[in-house]
Amino acid sequence: MIKQDKTDWLIDSLTKEIAAFIMEDEKIEYDEALRRLYNSRTFEKLTDTETGLYREGAAYVYQYYLEEQAGQALVGADGD
Repeated sequence: MIKQDKTDWLIDSLTKEIAAFIMEDEKIEYDEALRRLYNSRTFEKLTDTETGLYREGAAYVYQYYLEEQAGQALVGADGD
C-alpha cells in the first residue's frame, strides 16, 4: 500500500468509527452522524494531512469533535 492509499484508508476508518460514536451518543441515524461530522471543523482537520490528526485514535478525534461542538454551543448561546 502506498503512503497516500494508507492515509486515505486511515481517514476513512476514523470517519466511520467517529460517526458510530456520534450515532450512539446522540441517538441519531448513521447518515445524520456522517453529515454532522462532515460539516465540522474536526473533519476539515482530519482530512488535512498537514495537521496529522489522522494519525490519532478514534477516541481522541471524537473527543476533539465533542470539544468543538461544546464550543459552538457556547458561542451560539451567547448570540455570537
